[in-house]
Amino acid sequence: MTVTIYIDADACPVKDEAIRVAERHSALVVVVSNGGIRPNPHPLVTNVTVPDGPDVADQWIADRIGPGDICVTGDIPLAAKCLEAGGAAIRHNGDAFTQANIGAQLAMRDLMADLRAANPLGAAGGGKPFSRADRSQFLNQLERMVRVAGKN
Repeated sequence: MTVTIYIDADACPVKDEAIRVAERHSALVVVVSNGGIRPNPHPLVTNVTVPDGPDVADQWIADRIGPGDICVTGDIPLAAKCLEAGGAAIRHNGDAFTQANIGAQLAMRDLMADLRAANPLGAAGGGKPFSRADRSQFLNQLERMVRVAGKN
């Protein structure tokens, strides 16, 4: 079974790492963006540029992912759609989205959006910076996911 790794590429810090894992397993990689990123000429990579618009890249991926495929994304609703389609999803820091955790993550996302909307001063904390440890954890987790997907 050929594994396809879909990358929600806008603001994705681990595109090169995902391609390295794909090379080891002869997996296909589909890099989806609204443009503004340099196309990767690697023979395993297909570069897809979708029109501008909210969630256009997410919907493109959700319409195509299936069992045995993996999506690299930080977008929780996209991850939920990937899981519904029988695929897998992983954050840039290596945290896997699962059937067991996606509901709580969607609820927390909605709660945080409501809290941000209710904050009249607009104060918001950012996430922690992306680290080498996050990159390493991503590589390890994606490697495991590709191995499991390749066995099915």
